[in-house]
Amino acid sequence: MSFPRIIDEFLDHLEVARGFSVHTIRGYSADMTQFCQYLQAVHEAGPMAETPSLDAATLPAFDEIDTEAVTRTLLALEPVEVRRYLGALHEMSYSKATTARKLATLRSFYKHLVRTGHLEASPVSVIRSPKRDKTLPTYLDIADLDRLLNTPDVDTFLGARDRAILETIYSGGLRISELVALNIEDLDEFDAAVRVQGKGKKERLAAMGPHSLHAIKHYLRQRTAAFGAADDGPLFINRSGKRLSDRSIRRKLSKYLIEAGLSQHVTPHTLRHSFATHMLNNGAALRSVQEMLGHENLSTTQIYTHLTTRQIKQVYRKSHPLAK
Repeated sequence: MSFPRIIDEFLDHLEVARGFSVHTIRGYSADMTQFCQYLQAVHEAGPMAETPSLDAATLPAFDEIDTEAVTRTLLALEPVEVRRYLGALHEMSYSKATTARKLATLRSFYKHLVRTGHLEASPVSVIRSPKRDKTLPTYLDIADLDRLLNTPDVDTFLGARDRAILETIYSGGLRISELVALNIEDLDEFDAAVRVQGKGKKERLAAMGPHSLHAIKHYLRQRTAAFGAADDGPLFINRSGKRLSDRSIRRKLSKYLIEAGLSQHVTPHTLRHSFATHMLNNGAALRSVQEMLGHENLSTTQIYTHLTTRQIKQVYRKSHPLAK
């Protein structure tokens, strides 16, 4: 079974018109799948029944969904049903961040239905998003980062590639999706930068420091020896010469974290967090870091100022004679 047509149109809009990545589209699709399963459970239970559980074991299978019935429910949805759905998420102990994301998916979907003339008003517009708990992004200090970067064996093709990958993410503050999409022609050695296609297909230049450029050049020499010279195509490839996937990078990172004796909770995004935190700690302007990260809103970047403020307080408490 496939999605109701109005959901397929919405997902196509996100991919074609909005330029969202495959990873992002997959997330929207998963949220809409769960909501359709929930609506099918509501349809089967009847209007007077209790709110269905979102336990995957009790929800109807996706291929058992009555597409026409779910479509009618989607188009006739009332705010009270959205609140019941949020209540079901709460009962399943979903975090506030996950609940807010699922609500944002529905908000975008119904905005699309209003914009395309399927509805006059969105039933989600009157629903407030749950207030998220403030969590600070994790990052590596310089010593741990140095240990991680020096773990791959750069005398091998795969090790040289992995060192270049880690250096590139940290040097430019790249998202993993941006890294795997890099092509050889995106590398500008003269200006020490790579051309990155960020969210919404927005391009930016990410600076490459001397360490990352050296690592990339060393990797490309190893690659040429193994596969021959190339002027275009994917920058980072696997042992078969194909574009490397984000899953492969995550798997490799886990291996190096074990070898370096570092936390297994570190992800490729932790390197991006480390880039932003270290830049601000060393005096970079917030607006500059915003542009380097490709953030659309300054408020997204401001979370890193909390990290640097916390560090300042720690130094103060440790150093000032009257602060102890």
